[in-house]
Amino acid sequence: MKILQTPKRNGIRDEDRLTVAVAQIAPVWLDRRATLAKVEKTIAVAGAQNCDLVTFGEAIVPGYPFWIERTDGARFNDQRQKTHYARYLDQGVNIERGDLNGVVSAAKRHSIGVYLGIMERAPDRGGHSLYCSLVYINAQGRIASVHRKLHPTYEERLAWAQGDGHGLVVHDLGPFRVGGLNCYENWLPLARSALYAQGESLHVSVWPGGLHNTSDLPVFIAKESRSYVIACSGLMRAEDFPSDTPDLDMILADGAEIISNGGSTIVAPDGSFLINPVLNQEALIVAEIDAGFVRGERQNLDQAGHYARPDVLRLEVSRKRQRQIEFQD
Repeated sequence: MKILQTPKRNGIRDEDRLTVAVAQIAPVWLDRRATLAKVEKTIAVAGAQNCDLVTFGEAIVPGYPFWIERTDGARFNDQRQKTHYARYLDQGVNIERGDLNGVVSAAKRHSIGVYLGIMERAPDRGGHSLYCSLVYINAQGRIASVHRKLHPTYEERLAWAQGDGHGLVVHDLGPFRVGGLNCYENWLPLARSALYAQGESLHVSVWPGGLHNTSDLPVFIAKESRSYVIACSGLMRAEDFPSDTPDLDMILADGAEIISNGGSTIVAPDGSFLINPVLNQEALIVAEIDAGFVRGERQNLDQAGHYARPDVLRLEVSRKRQRQIEFQD
C-alpha cells in the first residue's frame, strides 16, 4: 500500500494538531474474515504513522453489492439474485457475535480511532436484513457508535434495509469533534445539520468509491460547515473479484478494469484540497489537521452558533434505535 503524506502546515500549535489517515483499499470481496484481516493490517500501518484516526470506505466489509446493476438485480423472485443475497448475508458483520473484536483490539493496541463501513447483520432486527453501517471505534478500544444508513440509494435498496438516527452522534477526538455519514446521506442537509449542532469540526464521509462523488460535495460540506472533511472511498478493480464469484462473467462483461475508482481526499475548512482525490490505487493518505484553522473559518459562518436562528428554524432528531418489538418480562 502506498503512503501519501500531505505537505505539513506551518504554525500548528501542538494542542490543535491531529493526524488523520484515509485508507483507500479494496475488500476481499464478500469475504468478511479476509477483509477484516486487511483492515487490521491497515490500522497497524496507520498506527505506525502516529495517526490519531483512520477511516475506511462504505460497506468495505465485506464489500459493496456490485452484482446488482450487472446481473439484472431488479428481477423479482429470481434464483440468481437469491443466491447472491444469501452469500452477502452470510458474510455480513454481526457485531454482537464479536466479528469486530480484532478491529477493536487493533484500535486499542495502536491507540487510534477507527471509522469503518460495514454491512451489518443486526440481531435486533431479526438477523436476515443488512444495514449499511458506519462504526466508530475509539482509541481505547470501545465501539462508541453504530450509524445505520438512513436510506439506501437506488439499487442498494434491493439489498439493504433502512436505518435510523441512533448513530447520529459526534465524538471528541483530541481538539476536534468528529462525526460521519454514509455516502448519499452526505447530500442530506438535515442529517448534516444534526451533526453540526453537536459541534462537529471534522466530518467523515464514506463512499463505495468514485470521483463523481468526491470531486465536489466534500468541498461544499467543508465550506458550509467550516470543518475539515474526509472523503474516504473504497476501490474495486476487476482483479479484486474472487475467481469463484457467482456470475463473474456477467459482472465483468463490460470489460472494464476499474469498477470503482476511489477518489479519496481531505478538504480543509476553506474548501481547499489538502490532497487531490486519489484514483485507481490502494493508498493510505496521511495528513495533519489544525483545529485553529476551524476556529478562524467559523468567524464568518457558524451553522449552529451565530448563524443559526432557532427562533425561526429548528430541527428535531429521533436517535431511538428502531426495533419491531419491545419485550417486557
